Amino acid sequence: MRLIGPLLISNLFDFQARVRADASRYLIIDLSRVPYMDSAGLGARVGAYVTHQKDGRTLSLVGVSDRVRSAMEVAHVEPFFRMFESLADAQKACA
Repeated sequence: MRLIGPLLISNLFDFQARVRADASRYLIIDLSRVPYMDSAGLGARVGAYVTHQKDGRTLSLVGVSDRVRSAMEVAHVEPFFRMFESLADAQKACA
């Protein structure tokens, strides 16, 4: 799943619906084109993580910018996520 643009309260409901509709064992979210996210966007991502963990599925992040990673660190949620530099690296880890 590739996100483009900031993840904000104004667009997170579409993100949540897409994540809930995804039934794949491994979900890789490409954030390389997400310059920032607000606290609601961060919360939506944590919700996606919890949903996947509960169902025994894996959620990984690719291309996390320094700004987004910093927000994750401040919120103390960075350790929840598997993060990779490239889509190929994430796909390899899921194989």
